[in-house]
Amino acid sequence: MIILINSKNIYVSFIAGVSALLFALHVPLQIDELSNWVLIYTVIGAILLLNHFKIILPLTGNSLSMDSAIFLACIFLFGLNVSLMVLLLSSLAYFFIRYDLAWWKHLFNTANYSIMIISAYYVFLLTGGEIGNIDITKLWAYFISLTVYFVLNVLIMWIFYFLSAKLSMNTVLKSLLSEDGLKEAFTGYLCTLVLSLVLLILLQSEPIFGMFLFISLSITVSFAFSKLISLYKHEEIKARKDFLTGLYNHGYFKLELDDIIKNNNDDEPFCVALLDLDDFKRFNDSNGHIKGDELLTFFGDFLLQKVKGLPYTAARYGGEEFGLIMPNTTQAKALSFVNKIRKEYNDSPFNGTECLPLGCLSFSAGIVQYEAGTYGSSELLAKADRALYYAKAEGKNNCQIFKEGLVDQESLQYKQEVDSLEKQLEIFLSKDIYTYQHSKRVFHYAVDMSEILQLTEEEKRRLILGALIHDIGKLEIPRDIINKKTKLETHEWEMMKKHVIYGKEILASTKKYDDLLPLVELHHEHYNGKGYPYGLKGDHIPKLARILCIIDSFDAMTTERPYQKTKNFKEAIRELRQCSGQQFDSNYVEPFIKMVECKYGDRVRS
Repeated sequence: MIILINSKNIYVSFIAGVSALLFALHVPLQIDELSNWVLIYTVIGAILLLNHFKIILPLTGNSLSMDSAIFLACIFLFGLNVSLMVLLLSSLAYFFIRYDLAWWKHLFNTANYSIMIISAYYVFLLTGGEIGNIDITKLWAYFISLTVYFVLNVLIMWIFYFLSAKLSMNTVLKSLLSEDGLKEAFTGYLCTLVLSLVLLILLQSEPIFGMFLFISLSITVSFAFSKLISLYKHEEIKARKDFLTGLYNHGYFKLELDDIIKNNNDDEPFCVALLDLDDFKRFNDSNGHIKGDELLTFFGDFLLQKVKGLPYTAARYGGEEFGLIMPNTTQAKALSFVNKIRKEYNDSPFNGTECLPLGCLSFSAGIVQYEAGTYGSSELLAKADRALYYAKAEGKNNCQIFKEGLVDQESLQYKQEVDSLEKQLEIFLSKDIYTYQHSKRVFHYAVDMSEILQLTEEEKRRLILGALIHDIGKLEIPRDIINKKTKLETHEWEMMKKHVIYGKEILASTKKYDDLLPLVELHHEHYNGKGYPYGLKGDHIPKLARILCIIDSFDAMTTERPYQKTKNFKEAIRELRQCSGQQFDSNYVEPFIKMVECKYGDRVRS
């Protein structure tokens, strides 16, 4: 950084030195006639006035200062002496007007203009231009001198910004050579040339009155263009904003995403997240559509506040679904951010949430990180949507990162049995959504765990199905006990422990899943014999029940409830290792940890 600052200072000094040398070669600036002094003061006043009333270019919104048009007209009509005198006196006046600006910036600006003016003057003479006379047969002399004027300006300023580490060479070249950049440069170039020739004609016929007409015309154009750009911006905002939430709309979101993908450097990660408000239809049905609109507006304001000051784009994707574009963000950081705002949303008070299963506001989210070779925004959004589907399938109010290895329930060879048990499990949605979410997560862990253990196909089936239905007995536990947020009393805990017996009885009544009974009844038995319901020890506990005990305990440790602190993945892994050989069978602890680190590494590292 020190080298960059020194380089910038040296460069500013160099430009100032070159300018001083050029000035020295033209001293004294001889201006004898009083009429010329009157004109000089008039021109200086015009420059200072028009620096305030700049022309705003439509579409780009960038401003065009007309001082260059005045300097060029002075060169073409009065020559170098008058032009340099105008520059010196106007710069001195501007120094006192903008005293808040650093002195070296005033110096650098004046030096820059002096080099441009002197160079344009000599190029104009060398190309056959005549001072004081307008010769339409030599228009190319005006074009060439103006081109030199602008090229020097671009070159001098680009080097300054490059040395200041504000812009890289790539950024500048892309900006200049892009279609929009070339159009804007050509527009500025053409406007300045036309304005300088108009002023040249006016000054040649009636100097003072001509300057007055030019100022009046310029200020009128400035006001008209300002109004036009204001109207354009207003309509542009309306076209890209969602009227209800104040967020960007679906169309703008897609365009922004396409643009980021098009210009993305593969070394710079970025993520996309789709957020869906949980149980929004239930909220609408219970509270009415007006209240539903209020919730959408509330979430829009909430999301805007959370992305404020960040380079993120938040949009209403459609209905109760929202989108986030997160540039320069890895999937781990994206997950951390979305999870953080999800928890804050859980804790946000809003009337009417009593009808929701969680009793509070919640959303589910799917996150995907852009990878080189991605076909486009459609593929990226499809992956985010798939991750969102898994978040919903796991019981809502959670975030999922897209992975190719995510287990698709449709692909399981025993899908029919899973679907059958799923229907029984869905009863929890009306009574205890936390148990439903827990069961779904344990099910997914079991699927992943079954892939790395030396299990037969039948053992894999029993582990996965048993994991899905292992807590079915909690349907018999009173709602006030199962949803209690404080520590259970002794009699309540004894009641809670009976869920394994109730589960066995429920499952045994169907006769269809008798092979799953050991997992439902014995998944709380501990390897050291201190579990329940029977206090079985070691190998007396069926192998699959020992594996399920590890999975169930891990998810219980990391299960998140509003207003309740939980262990993160690192802390839960540490707990598993501490209890290995005591509560858990050590033969399966490390394989489970290895699976978690492999499949859920982002959460282990966060």
